[in-house]
Amino acid sequence: MLPLDPDADKARRAWLPCPRCQDHRDCATCLAGRTCLTHWRYLLASAGHLVHLQCPACTHIWSEDTAPPRRQS
Repeated sequence: MLPLDPDADKARRAWLPCPRCQDHRDCATCLAGRTCLTHWRYLLASAGHLVHLQCPACTHIWSEDTAPPRRQS
């Protein structure tokens, strides 16, 4: 397990599923698309639609593009 990133700050959070531990998958609040008090991620940094996250449960670090998918014309 990785240690928490030095930039991890509980005041900067995001609610995206962790691709490693998937700890949100049995949570009724998360599955309903609501803000869960348990399954949040540290928002380490962001640049436009690209966010850099760390899961407090498994400490996995990843980046995700949050831009909506482009519509085909």
